[in-house]
Amino acid sequence: MGLPPLVMSHVTKRFGAFTAVSDLSLDVPEGAIIGFLGPNGAGKSTSLRMALGVMQPDSGSVSLFGRPPEIATLKRVGFLPEERGLYKKMTTRATIEHFARLKGLSARDARARAIELLDMSGLSEFKTTRISKLSKGMAQKVQILSTLAHRPDFLILDEPFSGLDPVNQQVLEDLIRAEHDRGATILFSTHVMEHAERLCDRIVMMARGRKVFDGTLDEAFNALGQGARIAVSEGFDLAAALAPKGFEAHRAPDKGPGDAWRISLRPGTGAQDALRAAIEAGAPIVGFAPEEARLRDVFVSLVGEADAAALIESTGEGAIA
Repeated sequence: MGLPPLVMSHVTKRFGAFTAVSDLSLDVPEGAIIGFLGPNGAGKSTSLRMALGVMQPDSGSVSLFGRPPEIATLKRVGFLPEERGLYKKMTTRATIEHFARLKGLSARDARARAIELLDMSGLSEFKTTRISKLSKGMAQKVQILSTLAHRPDFLILDEPFSGLDPVNQQVLEDLIRAEHDRGATILFSTHVMEHAERLCDRIVMMARGRKVFDGTLDEAFNALGQGARIAVSEGFDLAAALAPKGFEAHRAPDKGPGDAWRISLRPGTGAQDALRAAIEAGAPIVGFAPEEARLRDVFVSLVGEADAAALIESTGEGAIA
């Protein structure tokens, strides 16, 4: 094993009186796929900019492959920024060639790589099309391909799924897996946690500039524990009704009829036990489901409903699925 692609140690970044990132330590081992998760404004993009040396931390340290972010180490990195930007008058092939040349490929190798990537992604018929003539989703695919053009050892992708339709989101997931199979280490930020569930070895959760979780998916789900979902008629306090029976209930921002509650299950109890207790307590039940652990539920349990609501708002969705 080589040096870790990224180590951030007790990093803090302030903008005036506002602390965007507070005391963040992050270790990205070689060969990992790590999801960097949290709502918009949690500090993810600022953290990634510090990782690349675009911003300097006010305190703490950053190293890429054992050295400070500098030209030599940055050539081993492929970075997709959250703010997309391509030269609109360039063709798709010329765009990918340009970014490959910036990372050190020869003109011949850059052109061959551009053609390879366009063929692989189904964009070969658009190789001479100007960026300005592409749809937003197609232009984003070109920017992603430009990030991969030099076969980087370490990929940092800031909200890579943003703006892609479901079909192209799946294409990107497949591309991330292919890059990982090639040997690349991958760190990607997202506020859509389902992508992390499908792709990641490990997840790091951020809220209000602070790291609130760092571990494997199994560790995240174990932190949540087992649960059940019960919806009751609006206005019924299920938490108060179940407390005497030994069950803890918290409001869940699910869509649907009535008020949704998540019931935490004690060791040795199951979802049916919670349902039975609710019936015995006279709860006006309008919905019930045993819970399948989801990363969004882990996030709610770690940061509370206010930050969970921010996550839901940033996804543009009305519910935690």
